[in-house]
Amino acid sequence: MQFGVMMFPTDTAIQPPELARAVEDRGFESLWFPEHSHIPVSRKTPWGGVPDAPPLPEEYWRTHDQYVALTACAMVTTRLKVASGITLVAQRDPIWLAKTVASLDQISGGRFIFGIGYGWNVEEMASHGVDFRRRRALVREKVLMMKALWTEEEASFDGELLHLEPSWSWPKPLQRPHPPIVLGAAAGPKTIAHLVEFCDGWIPMGRYAWEEQLPEVRRALEEAGRDPDAFEVTYYAASPKNLERLVAAGITRAVFRLPSAPADVVLPLLDDYARAAGLG
Repeated sequence: MQFGVMMFPTDTAIQPPELARAVEDRGFESLWFPEHSHIPVSRKTPWGGVPDAPPLPEEYWRTHDQYVALTACAMVTTRLKVASGITLVAQRDPIWLAKTVASLDQISGGRFIFGIGYGWNVEEMASHGVDFRRRRALVREKVLMMKALWTEEEASFDGELLHLEPSWSWPKPLQRPHPPIVLGAAAGPKTIAHLVEFCDGWIPMGRYAWEEQLPEVRRALEEAGRDPDAFEVTYYAASPKNLERLVAAGITRAVFRLPSAPADVVLPLLDDYARAAGLG
């Protein structure tokens, strides 16, 4: 099993380059950054879309731009994989995002993992002109369009929601056919269909029991003629206490969460995680 860490990179926390060097020095495989463009102060949508959720932490509206931060991390490391955990695809222009992903993968030497999600904040999406009810269909078509841009010399796409006339777009990703696409979501029927259709891995999320969903995901992959053993499963809320359980379930990658805090708080905790994972 591989081990990674995630943190909301903010202006008040340890800065991404310093964190990336520390994560690589301790032997972790990957560093994951989430994103939110902004958080409307109305706060109509509860945290995660879950009724009676606690107040939303401040780091959600203090995050650096995800891809600027990940590029900075790639530039000060040589082995560490940099990962979006997760990119809110529905809120982004797919043509620009395809170029951003390909550029980062090239510049990093093929060390990018493309973590994606549907999103949960209704009013945040509305600011981007996105209808929350259509977000899943929109994410699907945007990812399929990006795959065309990454893999075709003259890329085109015709969907129900999106259209791209034959176009040139370079660079192509260094990883072929493209960086691994891992979807973070609870695995309901629509999500499982998307995992099978256009993803290389899954990040179990939500308030549902991932151990019950994992066999369903693997069964759907088999039925589609895909190899479940080649499909990555990244557990995004790992702790030293549940590592044995994750190993037993065949989890590919365990990701520990770091607080958005200064170095004197983050680095000792990073040391604890490295010891628990047997790194270094």
